[in-house]
Amino acid sequence: METELSRIGISLPKSLLDRFDEIITARGYSSRSEGIRDAIRNYITYYRWMSDVHGERQGVITMIYDHDQRGLLPVLTDIQHEFREIVQATLHSHVTQNRCLEVVLLHGDGTQLKALAEKLMSQKGVESVKLTTISLDE
Repeated sequence: METELSRIGISLPKSLLDRFDEIITARGYSSRSEGIRDAIRNYITYYRWMSDVHGERQGVITMIYDHDQRGLLPVLTDIQHEFREIVQATLHSHVTQNRCLEVVLLHGDGTQLKALAEKLMSQKGVESVKLTTISLDE
């Protein structure tokens, strides 16, 4: 059990904090700190899970991004072209006026699938990226 606590300060857009507060209330957390600790634990678990992606894999990336983010669309296209040997197909959907959902079907080495997901994730205007894979080994 973690006993030593460290205090940190973070800056968040009000809309993000409002959505977070709604979730922690709905889930019954007694404080933001509890919700943030839980979110960080989940992030660490997901990172560890992604670190174990190796070998030949079939996968899918689901990505939500801001269509109006200046310069983002050509960057996303360039990144997918950079990984063209593993990108099999993409599906693009307009969710709202400025938000898009993109699904990218992948096949190749797990380290490459992970590298693509991390590169997409790091772009300003990309709200979320989720990589799901399955091993082709039986």
